[in-house]
Amino acid sequence: MSNVNVTRDDDVIWIELDRPDRLNAYDIDMARTLISTFGDASDAYAVVLTGAGRGFCAGGALNQLDDPDPALLRELFTASLQLCDAIRTCPRPVIAAVNGAAAGGGNELVIACDFAIAARSASFGQTGPRVGSSPVLGATNVLPLQIGEKRAREMAMLCRRYSADQALDMGLVNEVVDDDQLVPRVREWIDEIKSLSPRYLEITKASSNLYWNNAQDSMRNGLGMLIQAIGSDDMVEGASAFLAGRAPDFPAPPRPRS
Repeated sequence: MSNVNVTRDDDVIWIELDRPDRLNAYDIDMARTLISTFGDASDAYAVVLTGAGRGFCAGGALNQLDDPDPALLRELFTASLQLCDAIRTCPRPVIAAVNGAAAGGGNELVIACDFAIAARSASFGQTGPRVGSSPVLGATNVLPLQIGEKRAREMAMLCRRYSADQALDMGLVNEVVDDDQLVPRVREWIDEIKSLSPRYLEITKASSNLYWNNAQDSMRNGLGMLIQAIGSDDMVEGASAFLAGRAPDFPAPPRPRS
């Protein structure tokens, strides 16, 4: 069971991440299902990504980071990059219907989607340096183009949380609606998409990926550094603190020898 619900409604693919007990953080099996679904969407008008319960997505599951298996984490990190690429290379428009918290890699999924509509109760933000990681798959390279460099560094480096209205003001999402209007509003966007040429939407989307494509070296270099840092003191402490619900106690910066 992949904990990903995929349904087709009036030639639109709806994807629901279904691990509400962990705010829909995805594991390798979930990532593989998502990658395959986005890749097989050519006969749909659009794809909608959302979450079950009170969360949109908390990114990759952190339960392995406090006692990391390097091979499994390498696979999860790599699958995360493939997932973001699958959204960008999906031939159809992808709408993030952000129903709750979009944190860490979940926030980077919002960055990767073509459009994002947020429920008023949704929240956004990165978690990397707070949990012993780094948001190298969109937040450090593509996000500055979406919301500006200073704001992007604030989000990626300081790990602050932002309301849906703040995300709208920054340009991270297209629209904010009352919670009970999220799905109806997404359907209105889909109706607008259906009035357009699928062929030329695909061309326009591919051409619009210029900056994403240019960021690929940055993403792959960042991914390589994350893989090399598996098992580091900072990773173990950050994940352990997160799982225990306490503040992390990271090692201090190294001091020069006297």
